[in-house]
Amino acid sequence: MTKRNEIIVLGGGCFWCTEAAFRMLRGVISVTSGYAGGSATHPTYEDVSSGSTGHAEVVMVVYDANEITLEEILSVFFTVHDPTTLNRQGSDIGTQYRSIILYSKETEREKIMTFMADMEREKIFDQPIVTEVKALDIFYPAESEHARYYERFQGKPYCQIVIAPKLVELRKKFQKLIV
Repeated sequence: MTKRNEIIVLGGGCFWCTEAAFRMLRGVISVTSGYAGGSATHPTYEDVSSGSTGHAEVVMVVYDANEITLEEILSVFFTVHDPTTLNRQGSDIGTQYRSIILYSKETEREKIMTFMADMEREKIFDQPIVTEVKALDIFYPAESEHARYYERFQGKPYCQIVIAPKLVELRKKFQKLIV
């Protein structure tokens, strides 16, 4: 079967966490940390961290839609972060840490909106979902030192305290999707 590559850009707080989660999934071809959703051109980590660019820390996920569906991608996304907290994830505070999905096709937007509406109707979360959904304009890859951060620095406190527990939960809940 021929690969059917699709792209979705997701922001769920710190991109180190999100990248680590999506690298574990079968059907995911690549995960690139970066910045999107704002107006500044060619932002740096320092620029985005200041909260003044409008960009969020995001990951670009390239996946084979014959192996993993957009709905499965969204299920993982909504498990590895809290989509009910506006402009924050845990102790990371600011618009750069907001929950955001950036799509490239109108059909994706429709699926995303339906998926989120179903979660709201089923009361998956105690609070309303505040995830921003918008068309992808441009994606800026992050500096190379952010790539594969968890893989390279698993022993660091942030990785042990913040990222590792998310990955344990992911393995438990989505065992059939893990490589």
